[in-house]
Amino acid sequence: MSGGELTDEQIQAMSLEERRELIMRLTQATAGTRMPSSRTIERIRKWRLALMLVCVAVLIPWIVYLANTLPNHYVARRWVATWVGFDIILLALLVLTAIFGWRRRMLLFPSAFACGVLLICDAWFDVLTSHWGENMLQALLSAVLVELPLALILIAGPLRLLRSVAIRNGLVDPRLPLWRMPIPVPELWPEGKMPPN
Repeated sequence: MSGGELTDEQIQAMSLEERRELIMRLTQATAGTRMPSSRTIERIRKWRLALMLVCVAVLIPWIVYLANTLPNHYVARRWVATWVGFDIILLALLVLTAIFGWRRRMLLFPSAFACGVLLICDAWFDVLTSHWGENMLQALLSAVLVELPLALILIAGPLRLLRSVAIRNGLVDPRLPLWRMPIPVPELWPEGKMPPN
């Protein structure tokens, strides 16, 4: 070991703030040209936020319009292709999630989250499009016993793992709940300090 290397014991003895500072220095030293500039990151962030606000502004009147104009009963075309196609997409995402989990890849986070959301959608549409009686009972049981619990596992598990990775690497304060944790982008922090929690 050369004189400039840190041992595991020295790293463990560091305070949380010292670890964050070390991580920021390492990030800045290895960023190179592959990382976008802080100006680019901030510009992209602002455009995406503006896009989300426009979507919200358009979606609200659209929902009101649909609620007032759609018929209560509608015969759908390509019903089989719709549901089989949906299940094929869900199957593909489940397979990818299993592969990413088995190989311990970061893509597990978005694929598992997407699977969870699709399972919630599947439960929602199965229940709401079922006729009263045996079909409705089957849809409710499937939703309550299979789809919604699996969705919870697929959404909550990766979110907990994401939080653990951020805490373990000293990027965020471990006392904060996930919904309050900032995105760790050292170049955007004033004076090299972590953003306020």
